[in-house]
Amino acid sequence: QVQLVESGGGLVQAGGSLRLSCAASEGTFRIGGMGWFRLAPGKEREFVAATSLSGSSTSYADSVKGRFTISRDNAKNTVYLQMNSLKPEDTAVYYCAAGRVISTIARVYDYWGQGTRVTVSS
Repeated sequence: QVQLVESGGGLVQAGGSLRLSCAASEGTFRIGGMGWFRLAPGKEREFVAATSLSGSSTSYADSVKGRFTISRDNAKNTVYLQMNSLKPEDTAVYYCAAGRVISTIARVYDYWGQGTRVTVSS
């Protein structure tokens, strides 16, 4: 069983930056890809970014391209989401997910974190 723990959320002004972290527990040999999704009030869960654990493949939602960067430190079993030029519409609870393959589709992922809240004020 893989456990994921997110951290790094908080309150930031528009134009600011935050870095989210997702630490994976033991059992990461099952993981081929990790992703970030977000859930905003009144909206459906939305794909944000994903990476293969080898780092050879990454994917971003159009809404965050050029502003967000996903990266990983395999030695620490940790994936990061660097968020720059934040906008009020980025406000959401951000969830880390892990699965056997990289995907933009939430149901492909087997493991989920508890979420970390990001609030961007205008």
